[in-house]
Amino acid sequence: MKNLDFNETRIEGGFWAFYEKLNRESVIKSVYHRYCETGRFDALKCGWREGMENRPHIFWDSDVMKWIEGASYILSKYPSDELEAVIDGMVEDIVKNQREDGYFNSYFLTVEKGREYTDRAAHELYCTGHAVEAAIAYSKATGKDKFLKSVLRSVEYIYRVFYEEGSAAFVTPGHEEIELVLLKLYEYTCDEKHLKLAGFFLDKRGNNDREEKMVYDQSDRPVREIREASGHAVRALYLYTAMAEYARITGDCDMLSACERVFEDIVNTKMSITGGVGADNFEERFSYKYDLPNLGNYNETCAAIALSMFAGAMQKTRPDAKYGDVIERIYYNGFISGVSLDGERFFYSNPLEVDCKKYARSSYLTRCERAKNFDYSCCPPNILRMLATLPRYAYTLDGDTVYCNQFIDGETALTVNGMPAALKVKTDYPKSGTIKFSYSGEPVTMYVRIPDWCIEYTGEKEANGYARFELKNGDSFTLELPMEVHLMEADPRVQDNSGRVAVQRGPVVYCMEGHDNGENLRDVTLLNECGFTVKNEEGIPAPVIYAKACRRPLFPTLYRIRTDETGMTEFCARLIPYFAFANRTASDMMIWTMVQRY
Repeated sequence: MKNLDFNETRIEGGFWAFYEKLNRESVIKSVYHRYCETGRFDALKCGWREGMENRPHIFWDSDVMKWIEGASYILSKYPSDELEAVIDGMVEDIVKNQREDGYFNSYFLTVEKGREYTDRAAHELYCTGHAVEAAIAYSKATGKDKFLKSVLRSVEYIYRVFYEEGSAAFVTPGHEEIELVLLKLYEYTCDEKHLKLAGFFLDKRGNNDREEKMVYDQSDRPVREIREASGHAVRALYLYTAMAEYARITGDCDMLSACERVFEDIVNTKMSITGGVGADNFEERFSYKYDLPNLGNYNETCAAIALSMFAGAMQKTRPDAKYGDVIERIYYNGFISGVSLDGERFFYSNPLEVDCKKYARSSYLTRCERAKNFDYSCCPPNILRMLATLPRYAYTLDGDTVYCNQFIDGETALTVNGMPAALKVKTDYPKSGTIKFSYSGEPVTMYVRIPDWCIEYTGEKEANGYARFELKNGDSFTLELPMEVHLMEADPRVQDNSGRVAVQRGPVVYCMEGHDNGENLRDVTLLNECGFTVKNEEGIPAPVIYAKACRRPLFPTLYRIRTDETGMTEFCARLIPYFAFANRTASDMMIWTMVQRY
């Protein structure tokens, strides 16, 4: 099975057209200007010397490469001589300063010359991995191969130093990324060396005597023995993604079993309702099972993206709607919450509750207001490259069988029985659950995912979460997924949410902001039996929900005896999609609230 390439789907309208346009018109420019200001692009010239401004950092190359990758994806759909020239200039800087042996890293070629591959925590292989992804994207977008040839020389050097000679000071990278990239490179070039090197890095992790066995970077045990998600969330999920891809390519059943175990552990015990993961602020890591705090939840944007990558890789191993369910939860909530509705400001972490009094507003870690830039700037270019490839997980092909995993308004090119075919989807999802499919081409079997939130769906549903349709040329059908407002509750072991509910409509999770609902949000109680009013409002690409609610008046004393005469004050609560919070001035925010049933 394979995920259909994002370029095969042309987005024509609806929810994701809003974000595709936002990405190519705003996000790309915002990140570019911040990187110009901070010297990230200039670092590629390798001209920095002691005493100069904008001292390069060990991870700057990865930031730049993700921007190039995202820009290349945009370029592949929307050609631009100006954008292409900008990337060409960066490629020239890389090639010009690349060492003869193939090594390139702007930090170690300027700040710590001669110390390459001596510090496992220095992100060198991580940076090279992102350079490879950028080079593949640019090669596909333009047909130019200078960048690709450059990174192939870098990978050849890595192969010699790590696999053949073992002359580096460490065996596996401290920050995973190169593993999954080598597998992508193998499928792009068919060079067995890349598969062999990926297997080497996977097999040696937690399985060699030259490295400390740490949970933080998933080196505590061999990968096939992993039982649960642990350590730094982004590193872990990049590793799990590589494991899933390697298992699919090689047929490694033990590695696939490890992936299945860790996937279930994440989605059933360590994932927020928004699809966010990595709840622990300390080391940006997975916490223990069911520890999903609201106010202190970290949920790095990159971790949500990485979980979608892992689910997307698992989606290729076998047909199961649960992978698409997780991707959908992430995409409509914990991923796009990382970027403002104007595409110019970002979140590094994505909490489930905000109390502005507890935090100063100046730091990007305080979560009260989005920032245009922050020192650790991995998330903005990651958002750029993911928004540029939105349909990447929408369709999975298995021979002549098509699986529709996500609902995107647009037209998709397919190949059925060796002949061209086309699938057109018309929908304003998630404003409504009406999805019209029109097909032209050779007869095909199509499976459409029925989301796990859609308990009202009454049509035929396969055991693996899909509805089946037999289509021939000219056929069309309409799928109706009732968009009821649901009150979601968490497992009792998630103690922060005991006695509380979250409001969800379709795939979208909702929250309340102080701007609309006043102070003391934790004291608000929804009166759900009075019903919910759903409205489409300008500026937000998903509906807003209004509900009757009540709260207690302020006390004249700090404590009082509770009586039946509660004196509750009723008001109309306004709930907005979680992804839309923090788009005004700083405000308190809350997802999990109380509900009163009559």
